[in-house]
Amino acid sequence: MMAQPQQGGPDEKEKTTALKDLLSRIDLDELMKKDEPPLEFPDTLEGFEYIFNEKGQLRHIKTGEPFVFNYREDLHRWNQKRYEALGEIITKYIYELLQNECHLKKVTLPVDAIETEPKSFIFMSEDALVNPDKLLVLIHGNGVVRAGQWSRRLIINEDLDSGTQIPYIKRAIEEGYGVIVLNPNENYIEVEKTKAQVPLSSDISDEPAEKRERKDKIHKETKKRRDFYEKYRNPQKEKETMQIYIRMIQREAEVKNKVTAVALTDSVHNVWHQEVGKTIREWMRENCCNWVSSSEPLDTPVESMLPDCPRVSAGTERHELTSWKSFPSVFKFFSEAGKAKNSLVKPTPTRRSNRIKYEEF
Repeated sequence: MMAQPQQGGPDEKEKTTALKDLLSRIDLDELMKKDEPPLEFPDTLEGFEYIFNEKGQLRHIKTGEPFVFNYREDLHRWNQKRYEALGEIITKYIYELLQNECHLKKVTLPVDAIETEPKSFIFMSEDALVNPDKLLVLIHGNGVVRAGQWSRRLIINEDLDSGTQIPYIKRAIEEGYGVIVLNPNENYIEVEKTKAQVPLSSDISDEPAEKRERKDKIHKETKKRRDFYEKYRNPQKEKETMQIYIRMIQREAEVKNKVTAVALTDSVHNVWHQEVGKTIREWMRENCCNWVSSSEPLDTPVESMLPDCPRVSAGTERHELTSWKSFPSVFKFFSEAGKAKNSLVKPTPTRRSNRIKYEEF
């Protein structure tokens, strides 16, 4: 004989509903904030008591130990904010290395921008715009990284060589390239609220008309700038910014004439999301190569469902390491592509990958 479990009565249901309502009102973030220290952190590496040693590794000044994320137990939010604050300092540190160690100059864009106009900056070598032979353009991925960086995690936990673009820059300069380091994640600034954005008091009618007009003008200009920033900080918001290949679509002949080769590292692009024609897809198959995360040895061909460009193994399964692990192969690819173009022979990355086993750099 089996007993049927009794259904909860009205009182039980009311208690359950009340408990759910109570839990829905609890702000976990606010609870976490109550017991954590103030979010105030040093603004220098020395203030954090860290320094990069001669091997480019971040180490504690006193103990020589690597960076410790869980500086305070059970305070994950505070530890994360501390990590982010350190990351901002490292970004400035890398900017200094680009200028002092790699001898690149910082260039504000647009070059003719006035003081109140939105602007960003990039880095380039002195010969970047006048080098008659070759130019290397470096573009990092999305996220918190800025010019000169591949991965903040690698810079903090591994070393500068694996996490920054500095090895690429130095080798490019040694091989006679002009260099431009782009900074696409540094394409907006936070706009502070002006007084014109603060709700006006009830006695607004007492203000002189001229003052109100001036406030309205400030408000409109601020909104205009904010819309500009929003457009370029949210690629999904504007169709044009989603189309990575739009410039090639519009200026196909010019791009084909000037661009010799494109090296991608674990890129997640998809040409089928763009209005890319057959001739551009063919150009990509012949002039581009994507080093992807894989357990296969470096340069082993990797099959792809989308035949947009050849894919080969970067020799690592870690996404953030693909640029560093493929470093020697990328420069081999560029060298062969340049020679092929000069001899009017089209480069074929797939056959090259099967034919040549690159030696370790």
